[in-house]
Amino acid sequence: MSEIKICCPKCKWEPDGGEYWQCDCGHIWNTFETIARCPACHKQHEFTACVPHAGGCKSTSPHLDWYEGLDKIIEDLKEEVLENQEVFI
Repeated sequence: MSEIKICCPKCKWEPDGGEYWQCDCGHIWNTFETIARCPACHKQHEFTACVPHAGGCKSTSPHLDWYEGLDKIIEDLKEEVLENQEVFI
């Protein structure tokens, strides 16, 4: 199965694991550890900002767009499901 690479969809900056993202509730954390759900208030964030002071740009993109390789994993899973269905038909 394919691997997922996390990077900004605009500038390709790769997060270094730092806690750069702040929720509306004030909590600061690494958004990629929780797929953009704040661990303090549990708000699910749809968008993620790139971090210029850590080497990124100032762009904001849909959070799921940061995961390169996700489409390939989904396609692989679909193929696996279809193959398994054929076995049972």
